[in-house]
Amino acid sequence: MRQPLAADAEGAAETGCVFDAAETGYVFDNDNAHSREQHRCLAEAYDPLTLGRLVETGVTRGWRCLEVGSGGGTVARWLADRVAPTGEVVATDIKPHHITDRPGMVVLRHDVTTDPLPEAAFDLIVARLVLRHLPDRQAVLDKLVAALKPGGWLQIDEFDTSYEPLLLAPDAHAAQLYRAFLRAKCAVMRAAGVDPQWGRHVPAALRAAGLVAIDPRPHITSWHAGSAGLRLAVHHTYHLRDELIAAGMTEQQLDEVRTLLRDPSFRAASSVMYSVQGRRPGAEEAAL
Repeated sequence: MRQPLAADAEGAAETGCVFDAAETGYVFDNDNAHSREQHRCLAEAYDPLTLGRLVETGVTRGWRCLEVGSGGGTVARWLADRVAPTGEVVATDIKPHHITDRPGMVVLRHDVTTDPLPEAAFDLIVARLVLRHLPDRQAVLDKLVAALKPGGWLQIDEFDTSYEPLLLAPDAHAAQLYRAFLRAKCAVMRAAGVDPQWGRHVPAALRAAGLVAIDPRPHITSWHAGSAGLRLAVHHTYHLRDELIAAGMTEQQLDEVRTLLRDPSFRAASSVMYSVQGRRPGAEEAAL
C-alpha cells in the first residue's frame, strides 16, 4: 500500500555574483502577473536538457515519480505521459495553480522544506531550480533521498550564474550596461537567499546525501537575439522590475537592456546549468 503525500568565486568578478546569505523569499512568486511567461521561457530554454536527462534514467510505464517545484508543469506532464497508464506522477509546488493535470498525475500544494514526504515511495524524483532558493538545501536533499525507493533516481538541475560572460556587444556602453544588469540581478537573488553558485555544488551534495552513480553534466550555450535564454533575461527586466530598480538600476537602463538583448549583434554565454543525477543504493549495495 503506497503512502500518501502531505498537502568558488572564480568567474564571479565580472558579475559580482557570489553567495552572501541574507533574508529568504522566493523571487519568482507564482502570483506575479508575469509568472506564466516565466514558466514558458524556462520550459523553452531548459526542458530539452531536463527531459533528455530524464530519459536516461529509464523512466517508463508503471514508475511512480515526484516533481518538486513544478512551476508550469511541463516536466510533470511529460513524465505522466511516459509512465502511463499504470504509473503516477505527483507534481508539487507551494502555489500549484499554474499546473494543469492529466490522467495519472496528481497536483498538490506542498512545501518541501516543512511538509513530510513518504519514505521509499518514488522511482524518480526531479527538482529544477528549486534548491538554490532554499537555505536548508542539504536537509531537503536528505528528505528527497529518503523518499526514493532503493535503486530510485534523483535528478537535480541547477544554475551556476557566476559564469555568464558577455561575448559581443555593440559598444563599450552596452557592455557596461549588460554587466550592470547581471550585477543587479545577482544582488536581487542574493537578497532573497539564493546561492548563485549552487549548481557546481550539487554533485558533492548528492554524494553527501548517500547517492551513488552520480553523473553531473554541465550545459552552456551561446545566447543571441531571439534565443530562449535571452528572452528569459528580457522577461526578468519586467518580472523583477521593482527589485532591479531597488538594486540600483533605472527605468531608462532597463529599457536599454531590453533593446540590447534584442540586438542581432549581441552575444553572451549562458550561465552553467548543471544537470546532476544520482541513484539511491539498492538493498544489496546498501548491505556492502
